[in-house]
Amino acid sequence: MGFLKHFRSKSKLKEAAVSKSPSPRSAQPARYGRDFTARLGEEELERIFGFVCPHALDDTYESSERSMIGDGCMLCDLRDLANCARVCLKWYQVAQKLLYGSVRIDAVHYCELEEILSEKRHRKSFMGKHGEPIDAPTIRLQLLSQTVRNSPGLASQVKLLKLPYMTRETCKADLARTVSVLPNLRYVDLPEGFYTGDASSHTLRQELHARCPDIRRMKYNSGSESALELLTHRHWQSLETLELSEIAVEPSTLRSVLGSLPTLQALKIADLAWLDDQIFASAPSLPEFPALHSLSLENTPRITAEGLRTYLSAPHVREVFSSLSLRTTGVTIPDLGTVLWAATHLHDLSIIETVTRSLPLTKPLSSLTSISLRTMHFEITSDESVHGLQKPAESYYQYLVQSLHSNSLPALEELYVRDPDFPELMLLAPPVPTFAGDSPQRSNSPTAGFNQTLCVYSKGLDELDWVHTSLTPSPIHSRGRRGSMLSVSSGRPMSSYSASRGLGPQWAMGGEARRSVIVGNGFGGFLAVPQDELPSPGNAHAHARQGSTSSSFGGQSGGSGSLRGMSASWLKPPPSIAGSAGSGGHERRGSRHDLWR
Repeated sequence: MGFLKHFRSKSKLKEAAVSKSPSPRSAQPARYGRDFTARLGEEELERIFGFVCPHALDDTYESSERSMIGDGCMLCDLRDLANCARVCLKWYQVAQKLLYGSVRIDAVHYCELEEILSEKRHRKSFMGKHGEPIDAPTIRLQLLSQTVRNSPGLASQVKLLKLPYMTRETCKADLARTVSVLPNLRYVDLPEGFYTGDASSHTLRQELHARCPDIRRMKYNSGSESALELLTHRHWQSLETLELSEIAVEPSTLRSVLGSLPTLQALKIADLAWLDDQIFASAPSLPEFPALHSLSLENTPRITAEGLRTYLSAPHVREVFSSLSLRTTGVTIPDLGTVLWAATHLHDLSIIETVTRSLPLTKPLSSLTSISLRTMHFEITSDESVHGLQKPAESYYQYLVQSLHSNSLPALEELYVRDPDFPELMLLAPPVPTFAGDSPQRSNSPTAGFNQTLCVYSKGLDELDWVHTSLTPSPIHSRGRRGSMLSVSSGRPMSSYSASRGLGPQWAMGGEARRSVIVGNGFGGFLAVPQDELPSPGNAHAHARQGSTSSSFGGQSGGSGSLRGMSASWLKPPPSIAGSAGSGGHERRGSRHDLWR
């Protein structure tokens, strides 16, 4: 090649040398200013790195499918956090805690990079031994196992390990080798055979028993009864959450297992038809049922309200019990009020039932009363086999409306119902008579009307998303005469709807920017649309026409409220109509094009 250069012209060689030389701007040395990041402490750096990789802050004991944090690509976020650890020693020490504190292995990139990498994996140079594409999650798990086995310091930092479903089902041996060197592990995604006593997971269970004493969550399904009894041998004394499903053991054995877990806080029992109220009763030779923070009962028809009241009668239980979930149990809605009264510190309540008959009319029902309840899932649906003009679930929601209007749930902030018309039921509740407004007994009466802010999430049987509705009590502007459109003398609530959901997709103009408010005036009519300026005598007719428009619109909605749009420019009549009304011009009431009459 050097010999051929003599045959080239010197001008071409000179031009090539000039083109390869760096530009004057790029040849300038980089200028370094003052490093302001050196003043950041470890707490500030950890918070910043948390925004770089949000899933590194995940400390929940949920599977990888249920604990996805953020909308970005988790693998790309993890790569960015690893690059931050390479900047300096100070950043490395902080980033290392996040990288290995909560380890998450994902199967794919949730970005456009996955298409590029997937194409490369199908090339022959990236094929496995048998000509198949490599399994990226399996390779990542093997690399993690090699890293923690070679570095005990990093292994001691791992507290959570979350894997894709197929990886934990097919790589049990690699998973067992990994957890065998993680002494501080609190949660790990395990294969389904581990929870059913499958022989293929026997080695993995032995490694967890011997090497991971700090496990915080465990589940036992049908077939793992023998493994459940091993808890009485003081295995996993730090368990905080326990799930039992379709197991067949004696009640005394279950009480012994629960009594051997001193830090147990949450218990979920599902599909135990043999379990009854005797499980809560005191026995001289058995430990007491533990004081739980959360109790979830599902498909346990023999557990009734009487058993829950017995359990909550102990003061040390009642003071810490804060969450209760009931799904297809023996606890009926008429008896739910007694359970709420016994649970004095209950914050979250969820009851999901399918009913076949309405509430009984023979005896009056006391209101659902709780001064501590904040979130309530009241998901009552009618059985599909019931046919009639009215569904049985309607009586249950009427009962809930009466409880809310009697102010029996003053601390309630969020309510989830399976009735899409529930916000209208709140607005259509009978108002308090006007003559009771000035009586001294009304201010102390528990039935003074709805006077709290409540977020209602409603969803029908054929809907997938919850529709949010914000209910606030109507302000008492003045105590005018009965029938005045500007006076509110009752406790009727005010409802704020999302434009794209609460009022239907045809109202969605500009995404979530449009929000509307329905306000009842307490007399079956609607409040007038507020104006920025007082109506002058010249355009009084235009303002009167606008007020009648809001009333006619509300009449179509069932007489429960009026619309006050936050960006409701459509409520104002066209300038031509307002001008003709203000100038005293003749109105064409018979015209079909007059939309504001």
